[in-house]
Amino acid sequence: MQGYLKSIFFNFQFSILNFQFFLLSLYKKIMSSSLQNLSDHNTAQMPPKTVVENQRYAIAVSDWNSDITYALLDGAMSALLQNGVKKENIFVVHVPGTFELTHVADILQQHRCFAAVIAIGCVIRGDTPHFDYICQGVSHGISYLNATGKIPVIFSVLTTNTREQALDRAGGKHGNKGVEGAITAIQMANLSIQNKNNNLKLNYANIGYLHIQP
Repeated sequence: MQGYLKSIFFNFQFSILNFQFFLLSLYKKIMSSSLQNLSDHNTAQMPPKTVVENQRYAIAVSDWNSDITYALLDGAMSALLQNGVKKENIFVVHVPGTFELTHVADILQQHRCFAAVIAIGCVIRGDTPHFDYICQGVSHGISYLNATGKIPVIFSVLTTNTREQALDRAGGKHGNKGVEGAITAIQMANLSIQNKNNNLKLNYANIGYLHIQP
């Protein structure tokens, strides 16, 4: 009986992971459509460079599909530098594959010396379920780090059906997901939540860009 209950619980957890991955894939498909270029962003919504230049950022990058992930890395580095991050304040660590990103991102997050961590990888669908397991594992792992940690970990992982689709999103016609990851990292690193007079206020880079009043 106990084994039967464990089996039900495992299947329930796996179903939740499948649903989470479906939502993530749907979001990525919408964001990466021809109507949305991954490199586009509103510079007016970025925090002042005088703030960003004092922050440190970490990038964990997978060496698997390196022709794609290194292009994403270049995009992330360029975007960080263009938006005020100093080169000496960018720390890059390489891992063998996308699945290992969660472990290294966890280590970097625990250091608490970085404003944000960017996880860069690329998984291309093949003939076996390996693609699904890797995508589910890394998306769940990074989601967990964001839910439990105090430093944002940015999911900058391409999960595509073909190599052509990946190249299109690594500096091709759909932009560069590395750029998107860097911009997201800076924005998330400069969010702060304050509670004043029982009203929740969300300040952006301490300049009052975003406000949420319940």
